[in-house]
Amino acid sequence: MFEIKLGGRYKKEKVQREKGRNILDFPNEYVVIDIETTGLDSKYDAIIEVAGIRYIDGVEKERYQELINPQYPIDSFISELTGITNEMLKNARFENEVMNDFYSFIGNSIVVAHNAHFDINFVYDSLQKNYDIKFDNDFVDTLRISRRLLSELKHHKLKDVAEYFNFECSNAHRATFDAELTFKIFESLREVAKKEYGTIQSFIKFCKKSSSLNAKDIVGDTSKIQVNNLLYDKVCVLTGKLEYMTRKEAMQTIADIGGINANGVTKKTNYLILGNFDYSTNVKGNKSAKLRKAEKYILEGQDLQILSENVFYDLISIKI
Repeated sequence: MFEIKLGGRYKKEKVQREKGRNILDFPNEYVVIDIETTGLDSKYDAIIEVAGIRYIDGVEKERYQELINPQYPIDSFISELTGITNEMLKNARFENEVMNDFYSFIGNSIVVAHNAHFDINFVYDSLQKNYDIKFDNDFVDTLRISRRLLSELKHHKLKDVAEYFNFECSNAHRATFDAELTFKIFESLREVAKKEYGTIQSFIKFCKKSSSLNAKDIVGDTSKIQVNNLLYDKVCVLTGKLEYMTRKEAMQTIADIGGINANGVTKKTNYLILGNFDYSTNVKGNKSAKLRKAEKYILEGQDLQILSENVFYDLISIKI
C-alpha cells in the first residue's frame, strides 16, 4: 500500500504484486525460506535475517543464511523475540547487498514457507525496490496445507503445527531454525496427505474439486429427513477417499437425513466416517490425523463413534 494526497485527504492505493502461484502440492525439489523482520509491514519495517535451505527428495543439498543490518537500532522487543541483537547486526551487510545473493540462491526453485505470503511479500518488495526484480517463483504455503489437512486444529501458526507433530520449537524466530522446522512440517504434512487420500495426486485432485466445498455450506432437503436414522441431528465428519461416493455426495446425503456435516473432528463430533480405501490401513496403525484425534476424544469419554464407509452405507440404506 502507498498513500497519495487528494484535496487535503490521504487515499490508500493498493500496489499489486505480480507474485508466483500459491500451489497446493508436494514437490520433491524446493527451497524452504524464512525471514526475520522488525515488524509486519514491508513498507515500514526491515528484514534483519534471511535463510534458505534447498532440499531434493527430502535431503538437504545446500543452505544460505545471513543477518542484515537495517541501518537503525532494533528495539528490545524484537531482540527478545528473535534473539537477534544490535551488536549482532552492527557489522552485517545492508539489505541492498544481501538480497540479490539470496535471490540467486533461490533461483527458479519452488519456494516453501509457513504463512508464505508474509515472507514472499517482504522478499518481493525488497527485490523490486533494490534491483527492479519481480519475485515470481511459485510457492507452497504449509499454513494453507495444514488448514486443509489438520482442520481440527484451532490455530495453525508454526508453533501450533510443530507441537501437533511433536517437534521442538523453543528456538523459533531465528530464520534457519524456522526453515528447518518448516521442512519437517512440510514432509509430515506430505505423509498425512498420503494417509488421508492414498496418494498425493488424489489429495491434489480433491483440493481442486473441493476448493469451494465447505461442510457448513451443504444444505439438506427437508423432504428427505429421517428422524429415526442414527445420523439424524448428529455431527458427522468424513476422512479419506470414499470408494463409492464423492465426498460432496456423502455430505449431501448426511444433510438430507438431518445430520450435521463438519470439516474437522472436535468434541462435538458424533461420527467419524472413514473411506474404505483408508479403513483397513488405519485400523492397522497407519492412522490419519482425524482418526487419532477421534480416538483421543473417545478415550476421554466423548460420545463419538468411528464408522467404516460400508457401515455408513448401511446407515443410509444404500446397497453396494
